[in-house]
Amino acid sequence: MPLSIFGFQALWSPYFIGVIIFLTVIYFLVTVTWRKDFKVSEPLKKSEAIYFLLAMIVLYVIKGSPVDLLGHIMFTVHMIQMAFLLLLVPIFLIKGIPWWVWSVVVNAPVVRKVFKIFTQPLVAIFLFIALFSFYHIPSIFDTIKLSETAHGLYTFVLFVAAVFMYWPLLNTVEGQHQLKPLYKIAYIIGNAVLITPACALIIFASNPMYATYTDADVWLKAMELCVPQSTLSGLSLSGPELFSSMSPLSDQQVGGVLMKIIQEIIFAVILARVFRKWWNSERKDPDEITANALKEFQQQTIYK
Repeated sequence: MPLSIFGFQALWSPYFIGVIIFLTVIYFLVTVTWRKDFKVSEPLKKSEAIYFLLAMIVLYVIKGSPVDLLGHIMFTVHMIQMAFLLLLVPIFLIKGIPWWVWSVVVNAPVVRKVFKIFTQPLVAIFLFIALFSFYHIPSIFDTIKLSETAHGLYTFVLFVAAVFMYWPLLNTVEGQHQLKPLYKIAYIIGNAVLITPACALIIFASNPMYATYTDADVWLKAMELCVPQSTLSGLSLSGPELFSSMSPLSDQQVGGVLMKIIQEIIFAVILARVFRKWWNSERKDPDEITANALKEFQQQTIYK
């Protein structure tokens, strides 16, 4: 059955397009037009603008395009959504927003205390893993998916936790937690290990765990999060099997596998970049020492 039966609003989320455009306009106003009002002379870097635009594009694709609708029909697509939303978009945002904007945000009176606590490496990693694992407990998952308020609130909290988790790795704001290269490597590996049990429970479950993808009545109720109720009431739908040839168990298992694969790829890229930067700095130091020593020797010789 084609997805077009759900209508334009459910497929393309025009209101969300408005939100994305609004955020993008505000971003360029702050970083370009209003920059001098913050007494900042440093111009917006091309790489920062690209990272931010990538964040907005990916955010719209996974939460505003037909992918979001598919995420309510197939657990596999839902897990792909979660992987990109929690593991990729925060990277783009942290790197896309200039350091001086972040400095204003994280040093605000209320925010400062929150960031100081929740960006501590151990706190950040365990908070994110705990929230992610808790979300995928079947009873919790189904409850959240049936409430638009609960779903929106929990997704936002989980996203903020993801930003906290990445902050010690990526931020460049003076005075904020910045791990040394070897600690970053251990941090990334630890994160990959700790998220594995939640994915393993999904992958190796012997039965489908989530009623919002298996029970027709519960699924139809959950669909109200992205499809207007007036549209749903005019359709005769028996369940998500109308849109997918995969069995519920296969759908669940594939979703868990893809979540883990995407997570491993993203972490591997970060790990490679951290290792390369650390390796280059280690190789560079002896050269700098030799150059400085030679320069000092020459100065002493001239002086004599």
